[in-house]
Amino acid sequence: MKTRVAVIFGGHSVEHEVSIISGLQALAALDAGKYEAFPLYISKDNRFYVGDNLKEIASFRDMKTCLEEATRVLLIPGDQGVELVRYPMKKFGNNVVGGFDVAIPVVHGTNVEDGTLMGYLEMLGVPYASCDVTSSALGMDKYAMKAALRQAGVPVLEAKLYTGKEYAVDNDRVVAEIEDAIGYPVIVKPVNLGSSVGISKAKDRASLVDALDLAVSFADRVLVERAVPNLREINCAVLGDYETARPSACEEPLNAEDILTFGDKYLSGGGGKSGGSKGMTDLKRRCPAELPDGMTEQVQALAVQTFKALGCLGVARIDFLNDKETGELWVNEINTIPGSLSFYLWQEVGVSFSALMDELVSLAFKRQREREALTFTYESNILSGTSFGAKGSKGKA
Repeated sequence: MKTRVAVIFGGHSVEHEVSIISGLQALAALDAGKYEAFPLYISKDNRFYVGDNLKEIASFRDMKTCLEEATRVLLIPGDQGVELVRYPMKKFGNNVVGGFDVAIPVVHGTNVEDGTLMGYLEMLGVPYASCDVTSSALGMDKYAMKAALRQAGVPVLEAKLYTGKEYAVDNDRVVAEIEDAIGYPVIVKPVNLGSSVGISKAKDRASLVDALDLAVSFADRVLVERAVPNLREINCAVLGDYETARPSACEEPLNAEDILTFGDKYLSGGGGKSGGSKGMTDLKRRCPAELPDGMTEQVQALAVQTFKALGCLGVARIDFLNDKETGELWVNEINTIPGSLSFYLWQEVGVSFSALMDELVSLAFKRQREREALTFTYESNILSGTSFGAKGSKGKA
């Protein structure tokens, strides 16, 4: 019997469309001889849908028709895996339209990748192939991530954190504090978004105000850090878990700006005749990266250290900042579910996209077996002799 695999994508996130691209890429890479794989789409209003039309990227160009042709479902824990129940239910007949044994989340951004979806999958009791709630939340919150990595001895840039309300109440003080503590140029970014959404570089007071205005429109907290001079960006993915984590090839994104923007990553490639994006595979890059002697190994070692320090599982991509003149290297961020699952970085070291998906499924089941060996309940008779009066007072135990 084939393993039933739900590839989950979409969600209430500014990276919704990017997730659709990544999800369909992952779905196509699953070996049909081993798996009964299907798309499980989360709409922007957090409703789950299944349907054959969801396998085609063209279907999502007309979202109204797409959802009308699909079937909305509820996820219900069953005796074997998770059941997909039609909603609204029909009065007669079977409302179970399918089910799955393992989930592969391919979601990006807040409200999904930040641990929200993982918490839901935990409650369903289904194996899933991604970071858990804690590591997902740490990976999404750039400030918390820096704190955790600094504690683990991983090099990160110092940063200032401000709330949107703090900036709105006294923006002059915030701007002056940034100028005094960091100086120009600086990078301003929402604290909990990926795909470079809302990120910009400020070289003077006017551009700093613009950058802060942009960032607070996407998140309630913003991060400000100094811009690295002579910047080179290096990316490296990691695959595995606490025991098996190993690095991919390194890549150097080739962009005209000082930092990669959302447009650099997803809108610049054109995607061929159809004009559609191919996700991160459209990005201009040098892979493997041409780095000074010893730096590739240094990046790979730090990538694995970062992955383990945050308690990750599955495939993640760690992005680095490098000063080409001094050789200094810092972890910029981790993408706990990277665009296109970074399959192109694994192909460079002989791991096919299909093999990558196989390993993700295996990792999901391994973690589930390990968790089933733990104790999550404690039997006691604490409630047997306890009562409460009408006013909530305790009775005698």
